[in-house]
Amino acid sequence: MAANTLPAPLPTEPTQARRFGKARAAQSSATLEDYAELIDDLLTGTGSARPTDIARRLGVSHATAIKTIGRLKREGLATSVPYHGVSLTDAGRELAVASRERHRLVVEVLTAIGVPREAAEEDAEGIEHYISPATLAAFRAFLARR
Repeated sequence: MAANTLPAPLPTEPTQARRFGKARAAQSSATLEDYAELIDDLLTGTGSARPTDIARRLGVSHATAIKTIGRLKREGLATSVPYHGVSLTDAGRELAVASRERHRLVVEVLTAIGVPREAAEEDAEGIEHYISPATLAAFRAFLARR
């Protein structure tokens, strides 16, 4: 921090609690969104989404993938048949589409301001889960003006 720069004043407690709560909620849903998006991509690209493939592509253990697939199923986002892989429910596909659209918007804005494509893709993997509807609307408006 520069010597002449004062830190911003602390927000009120309710404001700060709301902000942290939003971040925790986004963190909780980020994993489900990533899994839904990947499963949709695998189903579209290869016709199957096996837990082994999901684990490898996400860089997690097979046990972690199985646990998270179980969570997707409990939340009504996926189904699976032993030895036939994972499928998404309509709600799971909607989640994947929404996540993919947020990712695309974030990448487009980042590249528009000069971020190299690969860095924009990597950064979007995190940003897409935390971005608010208001910021997404501003991103859309920004891109429409270009």
